[in-house]
Amino acid sequence: MERHLAYFNIGESYGGNQDWFTNVVMHIGGCGAATACDTCIYLALRKGMEGLYPYDAHRLTQQDYKAFSMKMKPYLKPRRGGIDRLETYMEGFGSYLLDLGNEDGRALGMEPFYGERSAGEAKAAVKRQIDADLPVPFLLLHHRNREQFADFIWHWFLLTGYEEREGRFCVTAATYGEATVFDLEELWDTGYEKKGGMVLYSLGAQ
Repeated sequence: MERHLAYFNIGESYGGNQDWFTNVVMHIGGCGAATACDTCIYLALRKGMEGLYPYDAHRLTQQDYKAFSMKMKPYLKPRRGGIDRLETYMEGFGSYLLDLGNEDGRALGMEPFYGERSAGEAKAAVKRQIDADLPVPFLLLHHRNREQFADFIWHWFLLTGYEEREGRFCVTAATYGEATVFDLEELWDTGYEKKGGMVLYSLGAQ
């Protein structure tokens, strides 16, 4: 069984790409803002929530994406230690949505799903979200397998699909303009006490 979102491309890039950011601090630490930007573009395209994205979602360009990231920067700005709590992301993105002052901004809900919960619960949550055609913001902090997860440590990204095969539950992660597949149990089992987790979106009445 598998399910993948009808995600978006900007040119040949799978989603947006933090490497496009020319602002130095955003280039280094803008992953939280990029995750929120990609969420808005996806929901504008696939859920008709065009009030979330200030440009033309049907004509995506790198230039508009970079400009959008700077609009998101005040809400999810890079900082010492990074956006290392689910609540920090939710509060920042929530403020952006509130300041939009439109129905689309008010329709998007968020709740935390902490990394201390079991891998089985995480699997069920991811499956439920993707089946509802919603991307899943994921925060990975430390991980004992630094080689495999090198580009994902202390990083925000989106999960955009899953596949169950041979007893494994694999997820597709979107970041840096690429799609990467991981075993969710391996991704979830960081080996560290301080954990990240996921943010679960919900859509209210629009």
